[in-house]
Amino acid sequence: MVSRISGSRSRSRSASGAVAPETTYFGRAIAGLREVTVRPEFILDEVPAPTRLAPHAVALSGEVMTSHLVDDDDPAATGRFVLLHDPSAPEPWEGTWRVVSYAKAQMEPEVGHDPLAGAAGWSWLTDALEAAGLQWAAPAGTVTCVTSESFGALSERQPTVDLEIRASWTPVLVAGREAQELTAHLGAWGDLLCTLAGLPPLPEGVVPLSGVRR
Repeated sequence: MVSRISGSRSRSRSASGAVAPETTYFGRAIAGLREVTVRPEFILDEVPAPTRLAPHAVALSGEVMTSHLVDDDDPAATGRFVLLHDPSAPEPWEGTWRVVSYAKAQMEPEVGHDPLAGAAGWSWLTDALEAAGLQWAAPAGTVTCVTSESFGALSERQPTVDLEIRASWTPVLVAGREAQELTAHLGAWGDLLCTLAGLPPLPEGVVPLSGVRR
């Protein structure tokens, strides 16, 4: 994934809007998100986080651009990754951390008629987490295929099929390795986006660049 990176660094914000200093547990735990390694086609941006879901939150949006030849090309896949932290450990979470994610990409038309498309989409997420050697709890989500057909003056447009994956899960973290493992959860979500975009895995020995654009 090379991301387009600016030289600025913005601090994370808590759900109340207050800046979360890097000296806090939350700040230290998410520090690695700003140094995540991404492949050339994957662009990450830090965006405003939701304010009512948890005491602390950070949000990133992602786009996969499969062509660098035309600046205004539409992304092949888009999504959002939100990391929540609530020290009170809400019962549905089964932990103090929660990832809430969204991923969307346009698929081949036949996907819209495939009864296994939903199961395949969900397996792409779990496969990405498993490939990173991660542990998680309380997974929940939906996979939706949206078929769009045009009529009348727009009847010449071909039907399109969008696959949308909305998923949340609780990262199960090893004490002392929170920053590394939360970064790995973000990386697994990025791998999901690249899979949706139809990108092959990076060849062995290829080193991606680092950074989150702000």
